Amino acid sequence: MCRHIAWVGDDAVPLGELLVAPPHGLHRQSWAPRHQRHGTVNADGFGVGWYAPGDPVPGRYRRAGPVWADRSFADLARVVRSAAGLAAVRDATLPGADAEAAAAPFASGPWLFSHNGAVAGWPGSVAALAAGLPPADLLALEARNDSALLWALVLHRLRRGDTAPDALTAVVRDVAAAAPGSRLNLLLVDGTTVTATAWGDTLWHLGGGPGRRRRAVVASEPYDDDPAWCEAPDRTLVTATADGVALRSLDRPPDRSRDTPAAPARAASTSFRPSPAPHAARAARQPLEEYPA
Repeated sequence: MCRHIAWVGDDAVPLGELLVAPPHGLHRQSWAPRHQRHGTVNADGFGVGWYAPGDPVPGRYRRAGPVWADRSFADLARVVRSAAGLAAVRDATLPGADAEAAAAPFASGPWLFSHNGAVAGWPGSVAALAAGLPPADLLALEARNDSALLWALVLHRLRRGDTAPDALTAVVRDVAAAAPGSRLNLLLVDGTTVTATAWGDTLWHLGGGPGRRRRAVVASEPYDDDPAWCEAPDRTLVTATADGVALRSLDRPPDRSRDTPAAPARAASTSFRPSPAPHAARAARQPLEEYPA
């Protein structure tokens, strides 16, 4: 279920340059994902969050329907620029009446959050974890689904002083122990750093390199065929900034001295012709050029 993407970098780019213009961008992944293991169409809502210069609190645009049916998003993606952001398309695990409130990104202060996956045995399996939250946090849940509760658990730890990596790690381990078989790919961004987990579903990352912009992208799947994309192993914590990407196993206790940078990108072969990056010309020319009937 679901596809999501987050990015951070030095330069602001139109949202469409990353979400719409690439040949396999998030817009296309809403109906034709290439690496989705669970579900086939992500038509149960979508959302995007971004940061304006000088404002640490992101703005959001969320809707309950499929992204390809929202013509307002075409204009938004064409003109809104941001150096960091998070976007997601949703395939609901269970039917519900929460509409756009159930669509990522969830937000609080500088944070944007998304969940790709499902909590096994929802909701009974995590009732004890929910009971450990302050009543005010439970009453403030935006939606009655597993993603909203995961966000409440993460946000509770962030507010009490946990770092983003520690908060995601603790929540993934707690939920995996309470609900074995859960898929817990979490994505968190604060405007300068992307923190993510690969736990039960696909996660890829793309970092800057020679001749590239200083930007890191973390996504459920690549938006083009650039050979610099690398897949994160399952049960991995990913931390990404404009300076690079670091990976850490979630199967061992946190030890930042052992954090390892991601493997360098493979050199492109002479026969490879990468997709036009940063896809700007295509974004400006045809912001929503193809969508299903």
